[in-house]
Formats: sequence, structure tokens, C-alpha cells
Amino acid sequence: MLERQRIIYSGQVQGVGFRATALRLAQPLAVAGWVKNLPNGSVELVVEGEVAVLQQLRELIAQQMQGYIQNSHMERETPEGLQGFRIRY
Repeated sequence: MLERQRIIYSGQVQGVGFRATALRLAQPLAVAGWVKNLPNGSVELVVEGEVAVLQQLRELIAQQMQGYIQNSHMERETPEGLQGFRIRY
């Protein structure tokens, strides 16, 4: 089942390679979306794909960035048919 998720990560998530790590982890998976820094110091990840693959990506990010993530909040949204995965500036 195709799903879209918006995850906001907070903690020490800017200036530590979070976006590059998310990009590296997302590229081999069948997902589309983006990751970007927010003005309040958090990072936003918007991703579309199969539910199991999205869970896998969230778990990989949590493992790789465990010392930096203090909190994360995920919301489900209606998929828009995104293509590719990239860093937004």
C-alpha cells in the first residue's frame, strides 16, 4: 500500500550530516520525497512509498542518527506521486 509520511526530527539534527545521511539511506530504497532543514532547527522528511519500506527507512535513519535525534513526529498524508529523492534547500 502506497503511503506518504511527513516526519519532523528534532534535537541536534542540523549541521551533523542528517540530510546527506537520509539521502544516502533513501536512494537504494523504492521511495520518493525530500529532506530539508527547517528554520526552527528541526529537519523535515517527506517520503512516499510502500509502508514497509517507509518503516525501514525510518528505522535506518533512527539507527544512523541515534545520537542526534531527540524526538520525531510522523503524520500520514495523501500520496502525490513524487519522483526521486533529494535534499531541499
